[in-house]
Amino acid sequence: MRSSVQVDELRVGEFLAALGARTPAPASGAAAALTGAFAAALVELAARFANDEAAVTRAKALSSRLTKLAQEDTAAYAAFMESRSEEARNRTIEVPNEIAACADEVELLARKVRAQLTSSVAGDAEAAEELARAAARVARRLAELNA
Repeated sequence: MRSSVQVDELRVGEFLAALGARTPAPASGAAAALTGAFAAALVELAARFANDEAAVTRAKALSSRLTKLAQEDTAAYAAFMESRSEEARNRTIEVPNEIAACADEVELLARKVRAQLTSSVAGDAEAAEELARAAARVARRLAELNA
């Protein structure tokens, strides 16, 4: 039952099709992780306009990690569905918790960058805050449901 879907290698349309398919994964954990990654990319954009290289670097790292977590979440849930082991179940809790922690950091970084902006790009930083907040909330709820 292991998922053969490589989330980080899919085009957007392919990911959406995989997400909507009648399969256990990818599902909301991967969607939350990629939402956080999109938010981080928006922070990167805004940070470039703010000339905040440290924020650019951190946003890129968070986007990359969240993309990897989308794959890890897909694999963790597929492994749990196959084995139903406690170890696999624990992974379905750990990964969403890490997604939430990364998304929280994206939200804080977006807020910091937004405070540096006066241009219309501030809207992108605000969007990043909202997206990151939603990603963290969904990931935390998944961890609760999987516990």
